[in-house]
Amino acid sequence: MALKVAFASDDGKTFMDRHFGDAEYYYVFEITESDSKFIKRIKNTTEEDDESIHADPEKAKGVASLFKGENIQVVVSKVFGPNIKRIKKKFVCVLMNHNTIKESINRIQQNLYIINNEWSKGEERGHINLKEL
Repeated sequence: MALKVAFASDDGKTFMDRHFGDAEYYYVFEITESDSKFIKRIKNTTEEDDESIHADPEKAKGVASLFKGENIQVVVSKVFGPNIKRIKKKFVCVLMNHNTIKESINRIQQNLYIINNEWSKGEERGHINLKEL
């Protein structure tokens, strides 16, 4: 079982403390229980202007459209905003409190079955909290 996962990051190594949709880039990996492979970096080209509203549905659509044709199933961040209710219809949203993508890949691998099970629920899926206490 392999999942394509997009991590929200400005530098490709660590997460930022902003909402998922505010990342400069999304780093896409294919992850199995025993391996991970970097696929590509996607620049976040969605823009927020001074007049945009918080939890703007257009922002959610814009972020989702960045992943069109990429077969991404999972999106990972330390923080999701109110648009999580829209994003989770297309992806499994995973909350993580690790600082690095590398640590998070290990956590994803440990929970691959749970994440895949959530993916199979379709638009009715919830989000997964993998934050460690």
